[in-house]
Amino acid sequence: MIKPGSQWFDMDGNLIQAHGGGILYHNGIYYWYGENKNGKTIEAGRARYRVDALGVNCYSSRDLITWNCEGTVLKPVPKDPSHDLHPSKVIERPKVVYNDRTGKYVMWMHVDTADYLYARAGIAVSDSPTGPFEYIDSMRPNGWESRDLTVFKDDDGSAYLIYSSNDNGDGTFRSNGTLHISLLTDDYLSQSGTFTHNFVKARREAPAIFKRNGRYYCVSSGCSGWDPNEAEYAISDSVLGPWEVKGNPCIGPENEKTFYSQSTFVLPLQNKKDAFIFMADRWIKEDLRDSRYVWLPIMWEGDRMKIAWRDEWDLSMFE
Repeated sequence: MIKPGSQWFDMDGNLIQAHGGGILYHNGIYYWYGENKNGKTIEAGRARYRVDALGVNCYSSRDLITWNCEGTVLKPVPKDPSHDLHPSKVIERPKVVYNDRTGKYVMWMHVDTADYLYARAGIAVSDSPTGPFEYIDSMRPNGWESRDLTVFKDDDGSAYLIYSSNDNGDGTFRSNGTLHISLLTDDYLSQSGTFTHNFVKARREAPAIFKRNGRYYCVSSGCSGWDPNEAEYAISDSVLGPWEVKGNPCIGPENEKTFYSQSTFVLPLQNKKDAFIFMADRWIKEDLRDSRYVWLPIMWEGDRMKIAWRDEWDLSMFE
């Protein structure tokens, strides 16, 4: 059973450390990548809480219930304080996609300094889904700041980086003011130069994009630090937009707080029609290593998506 908000353990009995994560399905196996926060939480001022950057973990499963720990597949670099992966830095929201052309597994992540002024997107690659991933570099995509991000791979093999940026759309700037959606190059390692400004001045973060019946859906949260807020979703006929905002997909008690969680990914289940799992993090800011995972099934009324709280559930509801 999936029990949203409870402690989840791997097959070795250890707390799963895959925060802000995403899932890659490849050759019959689900690979879950996320932030390793298995360290002491410290208050960094201005209501900021952090754990030393400890790298990116990977877990594998065939049933989405039992998870094998594949270890830290992108390791920190403790001996070089200037490196993006030094423990003093920030590593958030890693997402991995497989490139059919190159045979490489490509990881994008938000890398930052503790004051969140570095605001860059980092890239790593591997020949295996279980790593090790080799860190390449970081960038400000298309010259813009980049914080919360995700990656979406379309049916035609094209991939897109979606990131919160400091763009207000009118020549002024504010952190996470606008979401940018950027077409990646064929190798998924850089920007193609094609990108769009979306949700201008709306201050959306924690984006998750998926495709259903030929249309694109984007779920995101507002900006309230570690504290939960109301989710919002939008629909488009093109991944680059324009997007039509539809409102809060969550229904029932605590829906205005997204059930005390924040979006990170939407997982389409393989070989099942209209089967999607909303993945979110329930941040425990005073003890980030114990932050919980909130996974809930998405239900549908036409094009309208609905997410309701369930104390526990399993995949049989999609049959």
